Amino acid sequence: MDDTTVEAYLERIGVARPAELDAAALAVLHRAHLTTVPFENLSLHLSESISLETDDLVDKIVTRRRGGFCYELNGTFALLLCALGADVSLAGAAVFGGDRLGPPFDHMALIVQLAGGRWLVDVGFGDHSVYPLALAGRQEQADPGGRFQLIETVDGDLDVLRDAKPQYRLELRERSLSDFGPTCWYQQTSPASHFTRSTICSRLTDDGRISLSGRTLIRTIDGSRTEEQLMTDDDVLAAYRDHFSVHLDRVPVVRP
Repeated sequence: MDDTTVEAYLERIGVARPAELDAAALAVLHRAHLTTVPFENLSLHLSESISLETDDLVDKIVTRRRGGFCYELNGTFALLLCALGADVSLAGAAVFGGDRLGPPFDHMALIVQLAGGRWLVDVGFGDHSVYPLALAGRQEQADPGGRFQLIETVDGDLDVLRDAKPQYRLELRERSLSDFGPTCWYQQTSPASHFTRSTICSRLTDDGRISLSGRTLIRTIDGSRTEEQLMTDDDVLAAYRDHFSVHLDRVPVVRP
């Protein structure tokens, strides 16, 4: 990622280039990404293919100012952090669905090495931690998003818990973007994937979260949730534009 693209990315998330990428600067970047770049699966329902090629990631997130799901969001954020001087590894994870554990590479997160230690960075899991989590910490870590804890498994992986509930199991082995290609394809094509069953567009706000699922606009403010049904296509397109800065010429449609 060249300097021009770095500056465009930082402008996209509304952050000045840090003089040094330390833990404090990483936290600022992390939160800014979550508030400006939405977690969304709209491409799946707009007949747009999802590519994990780096140029395509940058084009979608930075140039076209869209969002994406984990492979896209964390994949592009990794490029930015590397350009700012961090040592970044891609890490595979399996997501918990209740007591069941999903397949490997179901999720992708980042392990970021800075001078002060290693951090679990994740701007692609939807509603999760607002700030990076200390990878070496085994005690609960307080975050605006909840109480997080990393617990070692017998196989040397890490279970990531939020408010004592397991979210995903993280491998510590370094991966490449191509490792996630088959699961990315599955997520965008399989009827069994929850991404193909409905549309979602969601981002962090200063006082909670705002999401658009189908035609339902969901606002969570200081823990209080409200829902609004959007009646027309124009209302839906306006919501994408006004709340997520996503400009579409048609409403995404979930195909049977």
